[in-house]
Amino acid sequence: MSAGDFLTNQFLIAMPAMTDSNFAQTVTFIWEHNADGALGIIINRPLQMRLLDVFEQLKMPTAPGVYGHQQVLQGGPVQTDRGFVVHQVGGHWEHTRQVSPRLQVTTSPDILNAMARGSGPDTALVALGYAGWSAGQLETELAQNAWLTAPADERILFDTPYEQRWRAAGRLLGVDLATISDQVGHA
Repeated sequence: MSAGDFLTNQFLIAMPAMTDSNFAQTVTFIWEHNADGALGIIINRPLQMRLLDVFEQLKMPTAPGVYGHQQVLQGGPVQTDRGFVVHQVGGHWEHTRQVSPRLQVTTSPDILNAMARGSGPDTALVALGYAGWSAGQLETELAQNAWLTAPADERILFDTPYEQRWRAAGRLLGVDLATISDQVGHA
């Protein structure tokens, strides 16, 4: 793959035929993709955990007015005890990866501390765990019609209800995922 073919800042949309329970009907935000592999965060699998629960577990006091009602997401099956924050550009955090001119992913707890104090990013999603693919693995899965890809859309990332994100991501391509056959083929 050439650098222009990599899928950083794209959505990976599971095809209806996807049977892997980790990825069935998921939308994954790819935040890094290069010759060594790919990393992503599943953006439509909320956990039974709120951001306030994370603050409490990490013993981070919250500032007045910080409620932490936002659900935490199951970002993927890898390192499910590690946090990832996808957010709009702004602030200076210890371990941040620039994904696009408007989006970053931060993996250091200093961003959570800032969020608990009410000084974190205005728009963010928090996930535990990530999805990862080794070199060539994602490309093979794409060739097997396991996924559709579309440019990441901030409205879906931050504003669309979790249960609507899979179909909304398909609509970015003009596709109603509910009407696609779960049988795949190659032309």
